[in-house]
Amino acid sequence: MLKTQQLLFLTLATTLLARAGDDTAARVTKAAAVLDAMTQPGHGIQPGQLASADCIAVIPGFKKGAAVVGVGYGAGFVSCRNGSSWSAPAAVALETGSLGVQLGGESIDIVVLSFDKGIRSKLLSDRFAIGSDASAAWGNGKTAHDDPNAKILFFGHTKGAFAGFGLDGATLKPDESANKALYGKAISNSEIVEGATTPSVAQTLVAKLARDSGR
Repeated sequence: MLKTQQLLFLTLATTLLARAGDDTAARVTKAAAVLDAMTQPGHGIQPGQLASADCIAVIPGFKKGAAVVGVGYGAGFVSCRNGSSWSAPAAVALETGSLGVQLGGESIDIVVLSFDKGIRSKLLSDRFAIGSDASAAWGNGKTAHDDPNAKILFFGHTKGAFAGFGLDGATLKPDESANKALYGKAISNSEIVEGATTPSVAQTLVAKLARDSGR
């Protein structure tokens, strides 16, 4: 009986791990597509902005939660510059406690550009608080405003009209389960960015970064 239970547990664990790997791989593919779309002329991100960025995070399909509470959640990947190239992508989760402008049930694809290498360690830490750890602003849409002091720019796109959300209180955290699915072991975002080998499934995303940033 005990051996049967152990076998069932092992089978379930293997199935869940494989499913997590499939979900993560699909998310990497979506992130590459989002980056490609949002760097097209007239779609938000300017070539000079991407060329000046130290790190970039792509969050495909960010969604709000309950309309009353307004909690939002999305998962994606962050890559940073390593000399003349871009690092392997580390998995991240973007969370908001309250949406300033409701999304009307739609999801929003988000690209985040960080321009200050001095905040990289915080960006890759266990919890990066947007607004308090670094100033941030929207770079496109109705909620965009020109903030010369912003160290981080958000760009968003929906199928319908753009709708942003209040950035204060938003946090960026490592997605440990996605990292394990992608790299086959527990690994921190700093370790990934500092020298992990890019998995084959993520090579398209990193190649698009290199192409679009001129690096």
